[in-house]
Amino acid sequence: MENFTLTKTIERLPAYPPHRVAGTKKNKTTELLARASSVFWKNDRSHPTPILARIILLAIILFPLITMSQKAVTPPRILMVVSSYGKDGGKTRPGFEFDEYTQAYLIFTANGLLVDVASTKGGNAEPDEYNKTKPYNKTILANKAAMDLLKRTKPTAAINGAAYDAVYIVGGKGAMFDLPFDPSLQEIISTIYNKNGIVSAVCHGPAALVNVKLPDGKYLIADRKIAGFTNEEEVMFGKKWKSEFPFLLEDRLIARACRYEKSGFMLPHIAIDGQLITGQNPYSTTALAEAVVVALGKKLRYRKPYNDERTMNLVKRVVHENALEQAKKEIAKDTSVYDLKLMAVYGYYRLLGAKEDLAEVKMGLDIIELTTGYYYNGTLQLERAGAYKKLGDVATARKLLEELIQKEPGMEAAKKALQSL
Repeated sequence: MENFTLTKTIERLPAYPPHRVAGTKKNKTTELLARASSVFWKNDRSHPTPILARIILLAIILFPLITMSQKAVTPPRILMVVSSYGKDGGKTRPGFEFDEYTQAYLIFTANGLLVDVASTKGGNAEPDEYNKTKPYNKTILANKAAMDLLKRTKPTAAINGAAYDAVYIVGGKGAMFDLPFDPSLQEIISTIYNKNGIVSAVCHGPAALVNVKLPDGKYLIADRKIAGFTNEEEVMFGKKWKSEFPFLLEDRLIARACRYEKSGFMLPHIAIDGQLITGQNPYSTTALAEAVVVALGKKLRYRKPYNDERTMNLVKRVVHENALEQAKKEIAKDTSVYDLKLMAVYGYYRLLGAKEDLAEVKMGLDIIELTTGYYYNGTLQLERAGAYKKLGDVATARKLLEELIQKEPGMEAAKKALQSL
């Protein structure tokens, strides 16, 4: 006895004789239906063929449709690239930034991307020294698969760029020494870009883009919005290796006629220009990784921002959006979601860079003051006193120094500063 459900299903397929199908707009599905319906319907266009033929027809129609459907849902594949230059945790030679690997990897995999990791030489790739207590680093350190990818990176010479939908270049000072001069990596980037894939890089990672050319001979980044580690950031945080760099990244990017973008030093900033997505510094990593996911057509899964991420985004609002009072309220509401030490240290560096620029002195001081009552450091209090002195508020400077000496009687610098008032 025939299966009733199967029979009824087959009897409804296809709904149109071949002359009706032929009149519709052509695509793969209608072409299949047109060919199949010529078997289904007899020449007189009115009498269907026997049931066995219709069963065969059902298989003919459904198999290619199922195959096409499977191809459509294949997850995007991204190639993460790290420098091979590092040695001894960055002591002998600088490597890649572990934070820029871990944060991006977690976002990519959480959103369904397939990840491979490559380096210029292949094999084990060494990062610079990093904070193992950071939540994203702890998660990756406990993830054997993610760590194995770093221990057994694929050499760029063995990579077929056509197999990937995107490439993400991890930064770190080591990227300045090997990535710009790797012809295999240039070919990978060019191939992915030319197949309408996403090319992304963060911090010093855009150094890998400076020598990439398009088929017409023009540089990939010419007349495109690009972000990358700034000269100001090099002066403040790259002193050990800066003199050995083959070039300064900001200078070379500008020399390639890109439309260079930047925010204040160490503030998160990404530049998006079509298929190119670049980030200025380590604090731009999460925003960049999420932008890559979106560019690949995926819907972002919710995640809780990291404390340092939330902190630097708040600092950026203070610097660029005059959000000081709002920042005070947000911190007072819940200090546990911010890294107040990081915020205070950022304000300290802002003061160091301000010199005699009173507007910058005020900005650095305001950022440090956001942490007052929640975080204490003697050196920071000494800098606060110096800032108030520059701004003409000698009374507050004196008060801070007297409090500091009371807390730390042995601090000679505080005593000298007090005598100078």
